[in-house]
Amino acid sequence: MTYFNKTLLVSALALACGQTMAAGFQLNSQSATGIGRAFAGDAVIADNASVLARNPAAMAMFDKAALSLGMTYADIDVKVKDVQAAGMPLDFGSEHDAADAKFIPNFYYIRPLSDKLTFGMAAFSNFGTGTDTTALANNAVTIPGLGTVPAPVDLLGNTEVTTVNLNTSLSYRFDEHLSIGAGIDIIYGQGKLSREGTLPLGPNGALVNAKLVDVDADGWALGGIVGLVYEFNAEHRIGASYRLSPEFTASGDINVFNTQAMANVSFDEIAIPMPDIFQVAGFHQLSDSFALHYTAQYTSWGDFKEITVKDGSLPNGMAVGNAQLKHYAWDNSWLFSIGGTYKLNADWSLRAGYMHDQGVVDQLSSLSIPDSDRNWYTVGTTFALDKQSSVDFGLAFVRGEDVEVHEMSALIGEVIAHTRSNAVYYSMQYSRSF
Repeated sequence: MTYFNKTLLVSALALACGQTMAAGFQLNSQSATGIGRAFAGDAVIADNASVLARNPAAMAMFDKAALSLGMTYADIDVKVKDVQAAGMPLDFGSEHDAADAKFIPNFYYIRPLSDKLTFGMAAFSNFGTGTDTTALANNAVTIPGLGTVPAPVDLLGNTEVTTVNLNTSLSYRFDEHLSIGAGIDIIYGQGKLSREGTLPLGPNGALVNAKLVDVDADGWALGGIVGLVYEFNAEHRIGASYRLSPEFTASGDINVFNTQAMANVSFDEIAIPMPDIFQVAGFHQLSDSFALHYTAQYTSWGDFKEITVKDGSLPNGMAVGNAQLKHYAWDNSWLFSIGGTYKLNADWSLRAGYMHDQGVVDQLSSLSIPDSDRNWYTVGTTFALDKQSSVDFGLAFVRGEDVEVHEMSALIGEVIAHTRSNAVYYSMQYSRSF
């Protein structure tokens, strides 16, 4: 006897595909200075060109051309522990290293065109993720005298998403107090997904390797950002920005195994709605040596309602059409950060910050999306190489929470596991004015 629901396998494949790019978590890695202060005030401080990632209006505060380029190394620690079938004494194991470390580069250039108009361009990333629980997908469990229960292959596997945001912006200064800005985002995204493991699809229920999902897709999308800055005086200012994110459409190899036809269904496109981002920030120079800054940011993850695939077909040419792969019930989220900068002397500045970042997953949790509230504890420094150039270093410790995940596998029913996601960010940046 084999505990396995073959008739629900098609639904399981849909769930797996639905997780292809579901973990499109927002990245906070756009600059070393930002990391060092937990991105507090990052939309309005404008101490180097990386402010372009947060608010194009802040370019109006530059009276010289400015360049910033940097690299962030994200050491991600994701654990998926004690994957079990609910109501049965079945343990499919744990994965204590479910994510790889990543290098995340960035580039910013700002050039004043006149005393009113400023131009900027940038390359950075706002979204990305990567988890791999493939090692658990072959851990079928045999119950003496009863049979074999396969691992929930539809919930386990490799999921990777990478995005690059290419931005071009302009700012306009009305007077000594008010500036506005707007920009266009050209976004490149790439996603890979595999769901492969041993399932009882062979003769008499024999375990055989089955590739349920194999996706390697990429595409381009167009978004935008608007912002404003209000300067009360040289020591106090506030700013706000709104980034409009598109529905992202990717094409490539999008293959889903169909047990009714015993063949792969190939889809032309996969559509993923992305959230908008709104933030407000403030900066206050309280003394010659110390400044306080803060940010509140809202991300409309509630817009992330479903993932769909389009224009499917079987190998014989029979059209399958479009399909909703998975429905989500994510929450909109806030993050709040506060930080301080201390000017130690003419060469050195020190900074630190704290951020609380709300998780987005509500009732529909997932093994491949180890999400929770996160707390950031950050420090950083700037060393002035000369009057025109500097080097920044940032260090962030990100701590998530232990989460008990309940997720339905269409293969074996409800699955329970425990997840936790932590990270350490190391960042370095070079800045120069011309």
